[in-house]
Amino acid sequence: MDILPGVPLPLALVLLALLDGLSIGTLLIPLFFLLVPGRVRGGRMLLYLGTIAVFYLIVGLLFLTGLVNVVDAAGDFLSSTPGRVTRLIIGGALLATAIVMPTGSRAKSKVAAAPGGAAEEVGREDEAPGRLSRWRERLLSESAPRTAIMGVAVAAGVVEVATMVPYILGMTMLAEAALPLPAQVGALAGYCAVMIAPALLLLLLRLVAARIVDAPLRRLAAWLQRTAAENTAWILGIVGFLVLRAAATELGLFDAMSSVAG
Repeated sequence: MDILPGVPLPLALVLLALLDGLSIGTLLIPLFFLLVPGRVRGGRMLLYLGTIAVFYLIVGLLFLTGLVNVVDAAGDFLSSTPGRVTRLIIGGALLATAIVMPTGSRAKSKVAAAPGGAAEEVGREDEAPGRLSRWRERLLSESAPRTAIMGVAVAAGVVEVATMVPYILGMTMLAEAALPLPAQVGALAGYCAVMIAPALLLLLLRLVAARIVDAPLRRLAAWLQRTAAENTAWILGIVGFLVLRAAATELGLFDAMSSVAG
């Protein structure tokens, strides 16, 4: 299954990993931790990022070693005509979902339309930051056990892993590649490192240039919170389009359309 025709496998994996690096667990939560007032808890941040990277590494290893036969069987099916039709339908469904899924602006309009909805929403928004800030302070304090922040990382991974479409596609492409297992494991480790690279870069900037980057980081965090649904829709739409285009190309639909148009 080649959703990025002509793109080398390493580059395709890097692109998918960067998409995964924009998720709640790999970027939004670390960014929230970076905005703690005062000194940045760099050790706690590295512990969180290392834990979530190891989580996805373990999941990927289980995928590569335990589901390889399933992947082979699925690959044979997806390469057949019924499989290509299935991919065409799945790609179209992902693209349609991205178009119609509720986003921040739509959800707010529904809340505002409800009787008293806007006032209740404002009240909840006023309460939420205080609770989250107190939770963040407790979690990042030196008195908190390290297992607490590791637990948050694992919980974020468990909640998100089934919805990480780029990660699932990347693992499938890696499992299908004609590479020895050590090379696959190395590529998997690199994939997980790229996933946390954006958060590591923000951590580095926060440590060396706190006064300069603090305000932009806060604006970025606010934007990510506002546009979480939109970002998900874009990712689903991009993946859906790529799957749809690859299936349509393999089925010869574009050639047929060109013949009809000509």
